Amino acid sequence: MGVEKWIWLRLKLIADAGLVGLPNAGKSTFSAAVSAAKPKIAGYPFTTLHPNLGVVSIGERDFVLADLPGLIEGASEGAGIGDRFSGHVERCGVLIHLIDGTRDDIKGAYKTIRGELTAYDERSGEKPELVVLNKIDAIDPDELKEKVKILKKASKADVLLVSGVTGKGVDQVLYDIVGVLDAEKAAKVEAARRKIEPNWVP
Repeated sequence: MGVEKWIWLRLKLIADAGLVGLPNAGKSTFSAAVSAAKPKIAGYPFTTLHPNLGVVSIGERDFVLADLPGLIEGASEGAGIGDRFSGHVERCGVLIHLIDGTRDDIKGAYKTIRGELTAYDERSGEKPELVVLNKIDAIDPDELKEKVKILKKASKADVLLVSGVTGKGVDQVLYDIVGVLDAEKAAKVEAARRKIEPNWVP
């Protein structure tokens, strides 16, 4: 006798790096500036309704960058676009957390995304992360200095400064992504080597 059942399949894109952040953080502008991807760019929330992949070339290296739809508070429980695309984060080697520098509550913007990633899956919240303050071309120098200080304290990490529109600081972010990916690859190779040769010393 046959058995009938429903099977839900969930596609998870494979990308080396993933752009995460609140809606309108400038993720699509950044993606379009560094790759051949052609994401929809507009001045209203949720313009990115599905992940966009683009190949980024920097120096002599290439990597795949995923522009993921913006998350909002409660996304892990279905708010906004919900967690439909949070699963793609699982396949990314490093996350580029883009924060809109023109927002008043920089700390809140950062904490919201971190909270949603962890609520979806603790492993996603533990992934390597680059904290990037975007839209610096639209911020007064004194205000920028204060926001960097606040974000650095909230994230406990160095803060990279970029403008997706002018391109300022973008190359530094890309080189840092490559650095993290290389470090992750080296760590995996070493772990695999130790399984074969427990006494191996690099």
